[in-house]
Amino acid sequence: MVQASKETELIMTADQLKEIVGTPHEAVVQKSVSRMEEHIRHFLSLSPLFFLSSSDASGRCDTSPRGDEAGFVKSLDDYRLIYPERSGNRRIDSLLNIIQNPQVGMLFVIPGMQEVLRINGRASITKDAELIESMGWTGKAPELAVMVEVQECFIHCPRALKHSGIWSADSWPVAEDMPSTKEMFKAHLLMNGYEL
Repeated sequence: MVQASKETELIMTADQLKEIVGTPHEAVVQKSVSRMEEHIRHFLSLSPLFFLSSSDASGRCDTSPRGDEAGFVKSLDDYRLIYPERSGNRRIDSLLNIIQNPQVGMLFVIPGMQEVLRINGRASITKDAELIESMGWTGKAPELAVMVEVQECFIHCPRALKHSGIWSADSWPVAEDMPSTKEMFKAHLLMNGYEL
């Protein structure tokens, strides 16, 4: 078993971290914008999937995927976007977090593209049926939608997706090696003393 790192080897300050990592190029700092201009809107129009990060009042974090047909996340204007909150398993972890702490992070992907779009902002939950209906989402109109007041947008470099080979079918595990989510689900229930 690997031993925990010695306390003297832990990075505890920003100065320690910067001493090792260095400082970003000025262009990397300046690429962040606070509104959704035409390039960001175009990216959103092609993205069928994003990952939503949120945290509760105590800082306990959660990340979950949101997916629909490409373009399901819509801009209301240059500074606000909206997406449908489809019914799921009713845990509503993200929604409960948003009520406690509205700050969220969103990471958008486009299939086959190595770069991702990151948007950070302040979220709120709406049940405005007229607004929701006007979005033209396919299928049954959701009862809830989430609006995000955009505070920061930027393109993230392709390194992570490129190194992962995520879009290359040749790098994917064969079906027989895939984890059985059904078995995982059952095992985790048993760990908590619950049996189906």
